[in-house]
Amino acid sequence: MIPSRDRRTFDEFVVGSADRLAYTAYLLCGDRGHAEDLVQTALLRTARRWRSARRQPEAYARRVVVNLAKNRWRDLARRPAEAPLDGVEATIPVVDGLLDRDELVRAAAQLPPGQRAVLVLRYFDDLSVEETAATLGCSTGTVKSQTSRALERLRAALTPEKENADVDR
Repeated sequence: MIPSRDRRTFDEFVVGSADRLAYTAYLLCGDRGHAEDLVQTALLRTARRWRSARRQPEAYARRVVVNLAKNRWRDLARRPAEAPLDGVEATIPVVDGLLDRDELVRAAAQLPPGQRAVLVLRYFDDLSVEETAATLGCSTGTVKSQTSRALERLRAALTPEKENADVDR
């Protein structure tokens, strides 16, 4: 798989990048177990293609993670929707006007997969518009429009109902 002379370089890449890739995968799929599976598969595929991936291994592995997440979204779209249990949803308070991280993650999970992927890559992975477009295999215009729509939807989801009513008037 990986020539022995490159093994140390690959191991260093894994140690330095696995946590970032796992967090990216978690933000894309919203489930820790699935995120870990995505990263393991991405690292395995990166190892298999190490000869070409070693020039930019993190970008290569990130693209694999995004593609695997897209495949998962397609698979989930084919399944019947899961219904939440009544009365289980808890409200999360906003402390001193600061947004709770869990609330943000839940709101982002409600975004369409493409919009969620754009936000994760642009704002968590700190990729440029061009790098995000290359990772997702789309145009820069698509990245810009998806980012705009996603941020608009997040604002609407995270704005308290009273403020939304005031804005509509």
